[in-house]
Amino acid sequence: MAFLCNFPCVSHQSLSKLFFCSSSTSASSSLPSLENSFLKLPPFKLSNPTRQNPSHLTNRLGFRRLSSFATASVSSSISKEGEGNLLESASLADITRPDFPILDQEVNGSRLVYLDNAATSQKPSAVLKALHDYYENYNSNVHRGIHSLSAKATYEYELARKKVATFINASESREIVFTRNATEAINLVAYSWGFSNLKSGDEIVLTVAEHHSAIVPWQLVAQKVGVTLKFASLTEEQIPDIEQLKSFLSKKTKLVVIHHVSNMLGSVLPVDEIVNWSHNVGAKVLVDASQSVPHMVVDVQRLDADFLVASSHKMCGPTGVGFLYGKSTLLSAMPHFLGGGEMIADVFLDHSTYAEPPSRFEAGTPAIGEAIGLGAAIDYLSHIGMQRIHDYETELANYLYHSLSSIPNIRIYGPAPSETTPRAALCSFNVDNVHPTDIATFLDQQHGVAIRSGHHCTQPLHRFLGINSSARASLYFYNTKEDVDAFVQGLKDTVNFFTSFK
Repeated sequence: MAFLCNFPCVSHQSLSKLFFCSSSTSASSSLPSLENSFLKLPPFKLSNPTRQNPSHLTNRLGFRRLSSFATASVSSSISKEGEGNLLESASLADITRPDFPILDQEVNGSRLVYLDNAATSQKPSAVLKALHDYYENYNSNVHRGIHSLSAKATYEYELARKKVATFINASESREIVFTRNATEAINLVAYSWGFSNLKSGDEIVLTVAEHHSAIVPWQLVAQKVGVTLKFASLTEEQIPDIEQLKSFLSKKTKLVVIHHVSNMLGSVLPVDEIVNWSHNVGAKVLVDASQSVPHMVVDVQRLDADFLVASSHKMCGPTGVGFLYGKSTLLSAMPHFLGGGEMIADVFLDHSTYAEPPSRFEAGTPAIGEAIGLGAAIDYLSHIGMQRIHDYETELANYLYHSLSSIPNIRIYGPAPSETTPRAALCSFNVDNVHPTDIATFLDQQHGVAIRSGHHCTQPLHRFLGINSSARASLYFYNTKEDVDAFVQGLKDTVNFFTSFK
């Protein structure tokens, strides 16, 4: 049982910079022409209200807004200096952190160190402003109205779709379907493509390291259709065994479901190779890119993936929206997923006809503001440059791994980073005789460090590793080595506290 403590808040020396679950025993064991779709827009003059400092929201429950933090933005910094000509002395986190007001606060008497980015990322001011502008200036339903607000909302919503398509290099924007999240996107494929194309005796190949959202929908399909699920295990280096996965492929294989980056192991799979092997046996490939699209360049045409999913909230965008990429030939052949408005062509009393993709899969009023916010997030990330983000995070990932390795009796899951073995900027770990939930609780209450504990929606992977849960620290481009140092020092204090009872 986890030892959960409500420790009193204690004062710790402030950090000089702020930039950049098992039990204790088992822990060790392109946008189509819009002019033909709706009215040409009149010019809009949108107000630009001054953002108020929401300090009244944080001066309670242990939170305090820090007033001394810089207010420059990455957009203005890059515009002034020119992209690629930023001050060499400034890290990417130095440049971008002022765009994230939520990070400028104290939690339980310590400066906030947010290291739970694999669960959800923070949102820059540009995204908050995009949401505010939509709801204050042109809130309206899309596609159905002829008035100016509806036309504006429709334009921005469809522009967001185009931005997603460009961001992942889809061949056209109609290959992007907005969903609530990556989970719904996978379910869409399972219920639409899966039930239409799979039959008893067919096989689906996955790995034991898949997220629950990539496993459960296919279990449901298998139970109803009789499909066999085959799971590739891990190598000794705790990387999904792609050679075993390759050996599973046969003419019976109809679908391969793989993650691009593991949210628990931090390992990165060679998706292009796996897609090539799968296509050679006639199988389709669905890529869970929830942990890759926010952190690196993802090119669906280069990968040649048939389907790819991601969530907005992990890539600086709002919650409640994600997307499915599907090759246009596949989407056009897939039946509708949900019934109702927006996805129809004509409705009669005895039957209905259905719209072409992507509308066919977007029944009802969509998450309009959230999609527009996602578009703003993509603008923000693109302005920085995804390769720049990836290069910076690679350095940070190595620093995190090696810093954690200095702690006695710690076990870090996944491969050690090297020139030939890439690793994402996250580490899941356990410390002998200290429960991961106790670690996360103490770090938060005593050090203001936010990490995750639990099974991270990868229970089969945890069971394969012989554990029930783990702690996880996950970084993004607004984190720094100073953040890592604060986390590691806090972790050492935490371990010392709990081991003092032994």
